[in-house]
Amino acid sequence: MRYGHLRHIDMKGYYQFITFRTYDSTDNYLKRVLGQNIPENKKQYEADIYLDSSKVGAYLNDEVLILLSDFLKSKDKILYELTAFVIMPNHIHLLIKPLQKLSLVMQSIKGASSREINKTLKRKGSFWAKDYYDKVIKDERQFELVYNYIKNNSLKLGEAEASLPRFYGIYE
Repeated sequence: MRYGHLRHIDMKGYYQFITFRTYDSTDNYLKRVLGQNIPENKKQYEADIYLDSSKVGAYLNDEVLILLSDFLKSKDKILYELTAFVIMPNHIHLLIKPLQKLSLVMQSIKGASSREINKTLKRKGSFWAKDYYDKVIKDERQFELVYNYIKNNSLKLGEAEASLPRFYGIYE
């Protein structure tokens, strides 16, 4: 599946806001959103709104949620400095400072976690969508906006879903 190539910016020493989604969540509606001829940040915003309410590709619950949360924390100080993340049912938002090239960090995260998740769910094939969205954080204001966006994202799920341990942040 190909819905366009996202341009990734890898700036050493800077925080990155990253979003990636399950392979199955990229249905026809989402492909249309991502294929629009509008700025990448607007595409990502529209995609996030859709994914927050979509049940398509929503595997990131229960034991997979715990597995993924533990996995992301275990890579802190190895692949990245972890500041915050939220695991939604079909996508993830991260706020990290990569310690290696961003492409290698994402390859490591997606590759290793997909093997573990597929094993847990007794499934095969691609688990994560091929691409991801990233944005370099350039100042403190932008950092706070992204951190708060991640922190409040799980509240969109409703009380029962939001009570699961989906959010992790070090500035609590």
